[in-house]
Amino acid sequence: MLNIYLKRLMIFTCAFVVCSYSAIAQGNFNLKLKNPEVYAGIEVGSKGVKMSVLEIGSNAKKSGSFYLLKDTSINTDFISFSPATFEATLNGLHKLYLTAVKDYKISADHIFSVVSSGVKIQAEKEHKTNWVMNLSDSFIARINEPARTVKVIDVLEEARLSHLGIVPDSRRYTTFLIDIGSGNTKGGYFPNGNTKELKLFQLSWGTKSTANATELRCEDDKSVKNFSKQLGRVLAGAVNTEVIYAVNESGAYNMSDYIAFSGGIAWSVATLLYPELMENPVVPVSYSELVKFDELLQNNYAMLTDAAITKSITDKTVDKPAVAKEIKRVHQVFDQKSLLAGTGLLLKVMRQFEGLYEKKQFYLVKNGQVGWISAYVNQQVAR
Repeated sequence: MLNIYLKRLMIFTCAFVVCSYSAIAQGNFNLKLKNPEVYAGIEVGSKGVKMSVLEIGSNAKKSGSFYLLKDTSINTDFISFSPATFEATLNGLHKLYLTAVKDYKISADHIFSVVSSGVKIQAEKEHKTNWVMNLSDSFIARINEPARTVKVIDVLEEARLSHLGIVPDSRRYTTFLIDIGSGNTKGGYFPNGNTKELKLFQLSWGTKSTANATELRCEDDKSVKNFSKQLGRVLAGAVNTEVIYAVNESGAYNMSDYIAFSGGIAWSVATLLYPELMENPVVPVSYSELVKFDELLQNNYAMLTDAAITKSITDKTVDKPAVAKEIKRVHQVFDQKSLLAGTGLLLKVMRQFEGLYEKKQFYLVKNGQVGWISAYVNQQVAR
């Protein structure tokens, strides 16, 4: 089975070179492009602050190619909108900015700062847009750059940039990208042969919002067994109705050959399901494989620990300590219930593309969280 997936993997990822990692040695980047320059993009997201460091060639406007050299994140939970999380986010912004300037020797005009659509949506929902403005003003004042702009990205632009930053050019017009976030899901595809017009796909459900809705139904019984039972009801109700409508309205089934999923749950499932492919930025997966994984989550969760998974790996070329470290990262970010919720939502969306007569090829994209910010930086440089 793995050999079949490896063949599919090679076909799909051969063009992923434009957004792959370059080797790093203690802050000194091993650059690959001709006459390159190094840029940084710093993003305020729902969970924290992220920085992507990119190598962009002098012909970026023509080729649009870049290499992701490094990505770093600091968890701050800005959308809690409390004084403590505001200060933590401001400190995170400042810290990453100083890292770019002092450690990586990136000039200020090569550093871009933005606020994600997830923050924008939550701030508008809670009437906290002034918090976003105050954060921006405080950051600009702290680094003493009055001319700096901290742009707030809307959901359509973020989805468009995600596609540009994650999907290779050779699959640009045949791939439907779906990013499953914490509070919602967004994505889309380019139906008209140009990258200016994205057909937007949105769901009000994400990994955390699905888990939260399930927890409300659990009441006093907090067992995993009851959570799984109530999750099935959440997924069969409002989630199912919204997913079916959104997929049908998108028209993506008839227009796409490849369905690529990004987001934290995509990374975690890819890591746990195919630990041997840890170094690959994208991993192929089938609907049936994901169903089996979901069953394992429910009935034999102990088999998904770092010790159990590394013990099952027979390939001697695999770096087991590195695999174990990555698996531990997954379990630090997602507990069993969160994994069940995210996987359940993933299955619910994937099921809409599991046709009887036309089979789509599914992929899980790792490091998708830096895709849109990478494309944003590349787009600014190309202007």
